[in-house]
Amino acid sequence: MQIEKKVVGLTGGIATGKSLVSSMFEKLGAYVIDADKIAREVVEKGSPVLKKIEKHFGKEVINPDGGLNRKRLREIIIKNPEKRMLLNSITHPAIIERENEIVNSVDKKLIIVDAALLIESGSYKRFKEIIVVYAPFEIQLERLMKRDKMSREEAERFIKTQMDIEEKKKYATYVIDNSNGVDYTEKQVREVYEILQA
Repeated sequence: MQIEKKVVGLTGGIATGKSLVSSMFEKLGAYVIDADKIAREVVEKGSPVLKKIEKHFGKEVINPDGGLNRKRLREIIIKNPEKRMLLNSITHPAIIERENEIVNSVDKKLIIVDAALLIESGSYKRFKEIIVVYAPFEIQLERLMKRDKMSREEAERFIKTQMDIEEKKKYATYVIDNSNGVDYTEKQVREVYEILQA
């Protein structure tokens, strides 16, 4: 007998605590698919996706060893929204295909797809329910400066490359507020998990 699977999207802003919340769901028994990890896998050396990236972005985004020069690619797409859209159109179909393969092979009732750009990429439309991990801008800023040893200016600029967290909240079925300590976050995760498992 095939189990009825529920696949839910999970996202948040940078330094809102998305990974923390993912790991809490995992501990409770959900199967978590890390879209960022898949995004790295699909562009591995020799992959068809990497060949397409090289074709459209040139040799400058390829390291001497044949791997992807992420830093160079990031510099190009931060300055050029059209190039960013082009990159997404190359990588997203492969990422989604891999996610679907994993969903089909996993024997769990609750599967969570953890993706930083779930909303920006339009991927959110694939899910009936979305969890947004939230922390106010000032807290994001402090955490990012501390975590990545960035200046305030750098951190602000980096956060602003993503959709505003207040805007992301509008897409949420469930908001998990990660600005008041781990216990408070865990309590919310437990509550959402119970609802999703029901």
